[in-house]
Amino acid sequence: MSEPPGAAVSLAEAPTSTDTPSRQLSAQRVQPLRRPGRWIVTAVVLVLVAQILHGLVTNPFYQWDRFRYWFLRPTVLDGLLVTLEVAAFSAVLGLLGGILLALGRLSGSPVLRAVSWTYTWLFRSIPLIVVLIFLYNFSALYKTLSLGVPFGPAFVSFDESKLATDMTIAVIGLSLNEAAYAAEVVRGGVLSVDQGQHEAAAALGLPRGYQFRRIVFPQALRSITPNYVNQLIGLIKSTSLVFYVSLLDLFGSVQSMGNTYPGDIVPLLMVATVWYLILTSAVSVVQFYVERYYARGATRSLPPTPLQQARAALAELRARLRREAAV
Repeated sequence: MSEPPGAAVSLAEAPTSTDTPSRQLSAQRVQPLRRPGRWIVTAVVLVLVAQILHGLVTNPFYQWDRFRYWFLRPTVLDGLLVTLEVAAFSAVLGLLGGILLALGRLSGSPVLRAVSWTYTWLFRSIPLIVVLIFLYNFSALYKTLSLGVPFGPAFVSFDESKLATDMTIAVIGLSLNEAAYAAEVVRGGVLSVDQGQHEAAAALGLPRGYQFRRIVFPQALRSITPNYVNQLIGLIKSTSLVFYVSLLDLFGSVQSMGNTYPGDIVPLLMVATVWYLILTSAVSVVQFYVERYYARGATRSLPPTPLQQARAALAELRARLRREAAV
């Protein structure tokens, strides 16, 4: 059957019905959604931040020249070193004590559960300053300490006043208080692990200690880390209370210099404030990388580091500038 002239059209020459609209859509520029409220709030926040910074820089009350003088003075640095030592020892001992207390709370023994609960309840109820003052005057209540049979002979005795230095009292007091809060953090982290993990480990016949060390606790760390870092930041700030047991930490050194130089009390307090900001910021950086490490296997992709975020933002800015230049 012959086709009429002009009826045969090749597929290559036949226009498609979607070519023209698709080209028109691709040529159009996508306009971002306008959010005037966001811009207004951003402008207000920037104005407020600028005013705060302007007040900090220009207000002569802060005496920034005296701040620079005191910031790296040996007295301040010695107090900073004491703060770091007390915080480090108390953090380690508090975490170890918290793990033991958490295991006691989770134990099948009613005695261990009762003792752990009582300890946690007691030290979370007593203010830290009361604990420190009580320990500082402990030698007045007990001249000597001994180990032996209850209501029987003592095998070992030692003089408490010779062992209880100011550093020892501060570390013990902070550790006892920290262990009570760390116990709840650790217990919450262990309870956050899926029950199937416990059952699978038990089905393999693994020892209970091995189950906790290699299976349960590593998974619990994803929940423990951010909560305990908050406790650690609070611990760093709580070291300022050891001044009341005659230990010159960072705050104690600043307070002592403020009593000697009353006119410099404000810049000295600013020195302590900045050092505490530096310490807590360093802990926050460590927290980010620890959380990122234990997030492996729990998330599809690890959160980007600050350097990776900066590179991505710079690449996005360059791409936007190239697009605007092309238009």
